[in-house]
Amino acid sequence: MSLPPRMQAIEISEHGGPDVLKPVEMETPTPKPGEVLVRVRAAGVNRPDVSQRAGMYPPPPGASPLPGLEIAGEIAALGDGVRQWQVGNTVCALTPGGGYADYCVVPAGHCLPIPAGFDMIRAAALPETFFTVYYNLFMRCGLKAGERLLVHGGSSGIGTTAIQLAKAFGAHVAVTAGSTEKCQACLDLGADAAINYKDGAWPSEVAAWAETLGNGPGLDVILDMVGGPYIDPGIKLLRRDGRYNFIAFLKGPRAEVDFSRVLMNRLTVMGATLRPQTIAEKEAIADNLRRDVWPLLEAGKIGPVIFKDFPLDQASEAHRLMESSSHIGKIMLTVD
Repeated sequence: MSLPPRMQAIEISEHGGPDVLKPVEMETPTPKPGEVLVRVRAAGVNRPDVSQRAGMYPPPPGASPLPGLEIAGEIAALGDGVRQWQVGNTVCALTPGGGYADYCVVPAGHCLPIPAGFDMIRAAALPETFFTVYYNLFMRCGLKAGERLLVHGGSSGIGTTAIQLAKAFGAHVAVTAGSTEKCQACLDLGADAAINYKDGAWPSEVAAWAETLGNGPGLDVILDMVGGPYIDPGIKLLRRDGRYNFIAFLKGPRAEVDFSRVLMNRLTVMGATLRPQTIAEKEAIADNLRRDVWPLLEAGKIGPVIFKDFPLDQASEAHRLMESSSHIGKIMLTVD
């Protein structure tokens, strides 16, 4: 495959609002040993991209400064030592950055085959959310069939993925969301309960739902991207050996918490973001996804929820939509 020496990309010209995303022409990257170069056809827009644009989520050392953490496309070149892929293979991939561009370099082990029946846009909607949810719910929290899960932000890309994966593996799922429409969308995806957090009564409503399941009150796992005032009520909802997992802090990382409940109920409080994990750790997540989740995708039992897609040169509009929180599911970019 002949590679152009230069490519189109969207850069963060300075930290600020959506308008700091600017189209630029830059040198086409070259894959290093163990990496592949992907001709990008679609890329996902995620909250970490927004945070990076605002100056609050810097790329790890050595990563591209361009935003974009998930892509789909064709492999255009192989770095030394890559054996599992060939030029021309179609893949979706988790990236350390650089997805808002014609070409993106990715560790070979972070690529996955595009599931049968998926187009490029649907495939590009998988990596960031499915890696994040699988890693946090199953590899870290050890969510099991029959356990009770609460997901804050149920209508987000993460939330819609968490609902589907947790239900597919036999868990009971409640979510919070910000409107009647969003709550209904979560129920349509399989959530057992969806609570509008704007009514202010979500802790009591979640507790009442858990009571209906029998076998004692409380929750087993909470997946929280909100933080702030949600933390203490969440701790109070966990039962013995419950697990509270933070993946973001949209309402801030600080809260006053009664930690005596952690002692009394043997609770585990943890947190992780995906981007700083090592190459090997992300490869392990990819291997687990290919084994446990890709068959569900190919069977049509689960799938990404896509709200809208924009051409790459309208990335600023995609970010405005993300920040409005009016969407349900994923926002995507298409690359010619």
